[in-house]
Amino acid sequence: MSQKVAAVASAPSAVLIAVLALLNAVTPFSIDMYLSAFPEMATDFGTSPSTIQLSLTTFLIGLAVGQLIIGTLSDRYGRRRPLIIGTVACVAVSVACALAPSIVLLIALRFAQGFCGAAGVVIARAVIADRSRGARAARLFAVMMLIGVLAPITAPILGGVIVTGLGWRAVFFALAVLNLLTLLGVVLAVKESLPEQHRRPGGLTALLTSARSVLGNRYYLGYTLVMAFTAAAMFGYIAASPFVVQNLLGFSPAAYSVTFGSCALAIGAGSVISARLVRTHSPRRVLMGGVVALLIATALMMLNVTVGHVIGWATIALMAVFMGTIGFVYANATALALTEVPHAAGTGSAVLGFLQYGMGAVTPPLVGVLGEGSALPMAVVMLGAAALAALSLFGLTRGHVPFADDEDDVASDPVLTASAGGTTSR
Repeated sequence: MSQKVAAVASAPSAVLIAVLALLNAVTPFSIDMYLSAFPEMATDFGTSPSTIQLSLTTFLIGLAVGQLIIGTLSDRYGRRRPLIIGTVACVAVSVACALAPSIVLLIALRFAQGFCGAAGVVIARAVIADRSRGARAARLFAVMMLIGVLAPITAPILGGVIVTGLGWRAVFFALAVLNLLTLLGVVLAVKESLPEQHRRPGGLTALLTSARSVLGNRYYLGYTLVMAFTAAAMFGYIAASPFVVQNLLGFSPAAYSVTFGSCALAIGAGSVISARLVRTHSPRRVLMGGVVALLIATALMMLNVTVGHVIGWATIALMAVFMGTIGFVYANATALALTEVPHAAGTGSAVLGFLQYGMGAVTPPLVGVLGEGSALPMAVVMLGAAALAALSLFGLTRGHVPFADDEDDVASDPVLTASAGGTTSR
């Protein structure tokens, strides 16, 4: 049974949701903007594609570890202070990445960049969890994802333009500027959402106690693993797609960037449909549909790269369908997981993020180990991860009936007014 917090902060404003979406957008920008430069970077540093992929892996590891630590600290010190410190540090590390003289140093700096950037990701989720529950939280996460979808759409296109005109190092200078803009939004719009009376003790013991508390909730763990394995599938796709689309299908870096960004539009479509569906269906039911669709899309991708021998149009179409399922899975799995642990939203968000990006960090080297120069490793990782996501949902969360959010809260939310016209089914 979910434990209710005594007091919930006022509903998030549209400006706050936009800033929280921007905080989430920094991560896909940090990932997607330099994907088209992978072949160029391998040539520049005189190394293999799998070594370049390690810069993505270390970023994801830093993002995972950073969320675990910063999320727990935010339960102790509040949301605003760790968020500002992390964003300032991210500006400095982004500049250092742009100046890195070797691939070894760049790989290390990408870990630091992910660690600092974790503050925005984990605290943005915690702020929403501080202020909302259940279906209302699911709609807010969907709205935030819809705004943030501009990042995976524009990032590869912008990255392709920057890489073509100025080289890959300019991408990291652009990320430094983006983090500066994010910092301005945080200072102006993000107020403290965790009152002192609801804060928890800090330190390693407190971290372990909080982590044990949230992981002891079977339903929280199930929804969190759905997120984690879906992320593993997505990052397998992200890591392999530059080589599949450019080397196997013959696309230029600019054409790949446009293709990748166009496929990302499907995330926005999925988020819009998900936000509308939770007006009349429970977030759990919508999540179940999304996971089934994810499994079907990845199974068809496996058929395409084996029996079909990587048919161009089918590969791109299935990539778009796969990305569309993300809009159904992420928002609803996040809301359902965090609604289970309102007493430790920061830690719950941290553990969720740690497992999500930790799983994501495993897949790029796994794709490399399974073999380069083929689309089969990408399909194997995507299908395997999707199957594990389905097992987590239909196994660990079987029989779960989430609590519905308060209808008055939904009706009074200025962000959700246009989409809150219905009673959430159970």
